[in-house]
Amino acid sequence: MSSHWASCFCLFQSGKHAKCAFPFGTLSQFICIGQHVFVTKTRSPGCYAEGFKDQGNAFYVKKDYSEAFNYYTKAIDACPKNASYYGNRAATLMMLCRFREALVDSQRAVRLDDCFMKGHLREGKCHLSLGNAMAASRCFQKVLELEPSNSQAQQEHKNATAVLEYERMAELDFEKRDFRKVVYSMDKALGLASTCHRFKILKAECLALLGRYLEAQSVASDILRMDSTNGDALYVRGLCLYYEDCIDKAVQFFVQALRMAPDHEKSRLACRNAKALKAKKEEGNKVFKNSNFEAAYRLYSEALAIDPNNIKTNAKLYCNRGTVGAKLNKPDQAIEDCTSAIKLDDTYIKAYLRRAQCYMDIEQYEEAVRDYEKVYQTEKTKEHKHLLKTAQLELKKSKRKDYYKVLGVGKNATEDEIKKAYRKRALMHHPDRHSAATPEVQKEEEKKFKEMGEAFTVLSDPKKKTRYDCGHDLEEDSNNMGAPFASPVWSSNGGFVPIGNVVASDVW
Repeated sequence: MSSHWASCFCLFQSGKHAKCAFPFGTLSQFICIGQHVFVTKTRSPGCYAEGFKDQGNAFYVKKDYSEAFNYYTKAIDACPKNASYYGNRAATLMMLCRFREALVDSQRAVRLDDCFMKGHLREGKCHLSLGNAMAASRCFQKVLELEPSNSQAQQEHKNATAVLEYERMAELDFEKRDFRKVVYSMDKALGLASTCHRFKILKAECLALLGRYLEAQSVASDILRMDSTNGDALYVRGLCLYYEDCIDKAVQFFVQALRMAPDHEKSRLACRNAKALKAKKEEGNKVFKNSNFEAAYRLYSEALAIDPNNIKTNAKLYCNRGTVGAKLNKPDQAIEDCTSAIKLDDTYIKAYLRRAQCYMDIEQYEEAVRDYEKVYQTEKTKEHKHLLKTAQLELKKSKRKDYYKVLGVGKNATEDEIKKAYRKRALMHHPDRHSAATPEVQKEEEKKFKEMGEAFTVLSDPKKKTRYDCGHDLEEDSNNMGAPFASPVWSSNGGFVPIGNVVASDVW
C-alpha cells in the first residue's frame, strides 16, 4: 500500500472523516462506520468559483459593489484562469471608480480570452476614463471587429475620438495663451474622461494663469488627497501661491514637486523665477529706501521682465515704479505705471491712491476725484474721506477763474510778488496800449485787463484771498452783498484808480 493510501486507511481505522486527493485530482471524502468505508466526491474548485461568482452577481445587482468585489475575488482565487471572473471584477471596480485596478483586470481577461468582447469594451472604458483616448479607441475598434453592430462600442469610439480632438484643441490654445479656451476643452474632455489627472492638472494650471486661484487650488488639492506625491498637483499648488505673491511658500511646493519628480521642468522654471523675482524686488525696495530712485526704477523694470504671468507681484512692481516716477518728478510716467498696476489688479488700493495724487499734482482734478471715489467706496476710512473731499474742493475751485494764473503767479506767492505781477501785466494789457489795434484785439485786451483787476482785487485782500483759497464763490458772495468787484490798478502816486481813469503813464 502506498503512503497516500496508508494514511487514508489509518483515518478509516480511527473512525474519523477524511478528505484526500485521488491521482486524477478530484476531492473525495471517506467516512468510516464500523467496518464499512464510504467514499463520496466533494465539489470541484470550479463549482465553488461559480458559486462565488453567483453571489458576487447578486451583490452587484443590489449595488453593494464592495461585497461583489470580495466574492469575485474569491471566484478568481478558486479559478484564476477564467476570463469572465476578471471581467466581472473589473466591472465592479469601475463602479467603485477604481479604474486603474479595473484596467488591470480587464487586460487579464482579454489575455485569457482574446474574443472576450466585454473585456475589450471594459478595457477601452478604463483607458478612456483615465484619459488614454488612443488606447481606448483601439479597444473599441477590436470590439467592432468582433461585433460590427455593437452600438455601445460605436458610441464609445465616438467619445474617444472627441477626447482626442479636445486634447488637440487644448494644446493649440495653450500655445496661443488662450487659457479660457483650454479650460473649456478640458471641461469637455473631463465629461468623457472623468478621472484623468492629466486633464485636471492642465485645467488647474490654466485656472491659475487666469487668476482663478481658489478653483485651481481646489482641483490640485483633490488630486493630492488621492496621491500626495503627485508632482504636477504640487506644482499647481505652488503656482497659485506664487501668483498670489506668497513666494516663500510657493518655493516650498516647487521644491517638493522636484523631490517627487526631479525632471519636472515647469517646477524648476517656476522655482527659479520665484527666487529671482523676490531678490530683484527686495533689491529695488532697498535702494528706494536709500533714495536712489534711478537705480530703483531700473531694478523694478528688470523685475517686471522676469514673469509677465505673475499678475499680483507685477501689479505691485508697477505701483512701486510709479512711486519712483513721482519722486523723479515724472507724473505722466507715474500715472501710466499706476494704470498698468490697476489693469492687472483692479482692487489694488495703493495704485489708485498713488495715481490720484499724481492727478492732483498736475491739476487733473476730475480724474483724481474719480480715483478717490473708487478708494472710498472700497475702504470707507476717515483718511480716504478727507482725500476725496480735498479733491472735490480742488475740482470746484478749478472750475472758477484761476486768479493766480491770470496774474501768472504761484499759489504760494507773497503779497509783494502779487503786486509786481499785477503791475507788469497791467502795463501789457492796458487798453491805451492797444488803441491802434483792431476792434477784436482791443476787446480781447480789455477783457484780460478787467480779469487782471478782478484777480488783484481778490488776491491783494487777505480776507478775500483766504475765502478764495478755501473754495468759496466770491462772485456769488459779492452779488448777495450788492457790491461788485472793483478793478483797481496802481497809479503813479502809489494808490488805486478805477480802470476808466487809468492812462498808460499811470502804470509802473
